[in-house]
Amino acid sequence: MTRTILLIVEYEGTAYCGWQVQPNGLAVQQVVEEALAQVVGEQVRLHSAGRTDAGVHARAMPAHFVTEKPWPLRAFREGVNRFLPSDVAIREIREVSPDFHARFSAAGKWYRYTLYRSEVRSPLASRTSWHLPGRLDLALMQMAANLLVGDHDFRAFRSSSCAAKTTNRELFSVTIVQQENLVFFDVRGSGFLKNMVRMLVGTLVEIGQGKRPVDDIPKLLSADESLRAGVTAPPHGLCLMDVWY
Repeated sequence: MTRTILLIVEYEGTAYCGWQVQPNGLAVQQVVEEALAQVVGEQVRLHSAGRTDAGVHARAMPAHFVTEKPWPLRAFREGVNRFLPSDVAIREIREVSPDFHARFSAAGKWYRYTLYRSEVRSPLASRTSWHLPGRLDLALMQMAANLLVGDHDFRAFRSSSCAAKTTNRELFSVTIVQQENLVFFDVRGSGFLKNMVRMLVGTLVEIGQGKRPVDDIPKLLSADESLRAGVTAPPHGLCLMDVWY
């Protein structure tokens, strides 16, 4: 009997060219598929909720596959984890309905971007946060972030290589919270364009540094071609936190 199995994959993305298999580097998808093949004895194709760029991390990347193996779920999880490197792990596993699809069934995603706020860099935080010392007006940044919430045309916040057919996306919330030396940008939405979260963060940072006004946000959302979004924040500060269905 054919079964559809959903994996929740956690990974530290520093060593990888991203989630999706590519010809020019090692991808997270590749190492998980290879580990699965070791367990089930045949090639397996994973279908994920999306893709992350080189250097980006995930606490919970959903990906499903189809198999006829009758084994208990625990056997799949423990077997695959045994063949994975230390920076990738299957956190959860469950069986889902045959019509489930990790990408097309998703109702929303939560990304977190992390800044490290200190004059002195942190070696321990260097792989998972953007070290950004200096002045930053978080209240002004949150004011600007509130303008991003809703259904908008985010074409100004995508990379030139983005292949999405439409650029309208809905953001449910954008919150900025500081905890000691860390600042978290939590962005929840229906979907995202390539580099969208990183460009949103870069633009909000420029507003917080006083390099651009809050009024730039509605202008960028109106596709005002006289304006460009801010710097694209480095990939290592970004993490896919959750996908819900």
